Amino acid sequence: MRRLMFIAIATILAAPAPALATGELQSMITPADQTRLDGYGAVRKEAIDEARKGGSPSEVAILDGILRKPAQSFAGFDMTGAWQCRTIKAGNLSPLVVYGWFRCRVTDDGSGWRLQKLTGSQRTTGRFFDDGDKRLVYLGSGSVNDDRPPPYGSGPESDQVGYAFRTGAREWRIEFPSPHNESKLDILELRR
Repeated sequence: MRRLMFIAIATILAAPAPALATGELQSMITPADQTRLDGYGAVRKEAIDEARKGGSPSEVAILDGILRKPAQSFAGFDMTGAWQCRTIKAGNLSPLVVYGWFRCRVTDDGSGWRLQKLTGSQRTTGRFFDDGDKRLVYLGSGSVNDDRPPPYGSGPESDQVGYAFRTGAREWRIEFPSPHNESKLDILELRR
């Protein structure tokens, strides 16, 4: 009986699990980024209200289409591989800006998923941390063009934080509250 229980437990532990980096978030996140996540709901609402009031009808339709997609479980979702990605900036300098599509890549280095935005002038590179079944936390570093991104924790000019949500079989997004430049909320939309 004990042997069967041991085999059952060993089988469960050996089953593949999603590549989510967990457990280190609280020791890594900067106080400034924790504050940004704490204010996420209020900042998101304000930015979206500004975007809807002042954005062009075609860009508001794109934003609403993105936001209409409910969060789904990350269980069984493989983020690794090539992605198309675009940034939507809401609130602040311009009410709403929707950029074109660029290239992103997600890899798994054994400790979790790592994102790199490979093209476009504003880039990001960083890691994901488990935050429940339907949300991940992203900690990253922003850079411009082909500049080497500084390590996360280098300061508010480059540090990035956001919540990632899976929205379909081949799509997901990251919402960045209070980014350092230009907007109140950035959304990085990704699709296969």
